[in-house]
Amino acid sequence: MPTIRTLMIAVLAAAQLPGQATGRAEKQAVDLTGKWSFSVESSAGTGTPTVTFVQKGDSISGRYSSQALGERDFTGTVKDGKVEFSFTADVQGQQFSMSFSGTLNGADAMKGNLDIGGMATGTFTGKRQKP
Repeated sequence: MPTIRTLMIAVLAAAQLPGQATGRAEKQAVDLTGKWSFSVESSAGTGTPTVTFVQKGDSISGRYSSQALGERDFTGTVKDGKVEFSFTADVQGQQFSMSFSGTLNGADAMKGNLDIGGMATGTFTGKRQKP
């Protein structure tokens, strides 16, 4: 009889594995696609740009729109709750790179740091605009 008992335990344990996997707290993938309102603060100044994301898998692209920098296309990644994107800008003939690196706070908010071509640093927050 120990053989039947061992077999029964193995069958019951295997039947519980799928339930245990769904019971774990796993990070759900968030799709950033859509318009976001950002607030940017840096040693170079402040602003409230609109950022439009398009996400395909871990890749993001889109458009950064601000009064100071105009319209800028960007590319980046989103993975495990971390968002990174960058673009090249030009102000008064001076070309530089703007890089954003942050973390998601749920599906509709993010915050992080930015680097302005090594000349200035700052922080940003972003909230998804409601349709």
